Amino acid sequence: MAALLREVSTITVKGQTTVPKSVRQALGIDLGGRIAFYVDDQRHVTVERVDDEEDDPVIDGFLAFLARDMQNHPGRAVGEISASLRERIGMLTTGMEVDTDAPIEGDVAL
Repeated sequence: MAALLREVSTITVKGQTTVPKSVRQALGIDLGGRIAFYVDDQRHVTVERVDDEEDDPVIDGFLAFLARDMQNHPGRAVGEISASLRERIGMLTTGMEVDTDAPIEGDVAL
């Protein structure tokens, strides 16, 4: 893939750097904007804008756990849910209605 833009930035003693203005503009971010860094197995880094609706620390943590488990146990990490587990889930949720868009009320411990 050909690069559309290349900018160089220096890392400070504290491990900080400035995201160049042209990169911020290309990502459509400004002050307070958030970015995510992805490093692949070839140590290539991709930077993407993080939209607030995508940011969920619980899901991010679960997906990181799942990725580690799949890497550590290839071939067995993801599989079909057994019939007995499907039946148990069905019994536990029979008659339940869940509005996934409703706000969570009360204290929640994560």
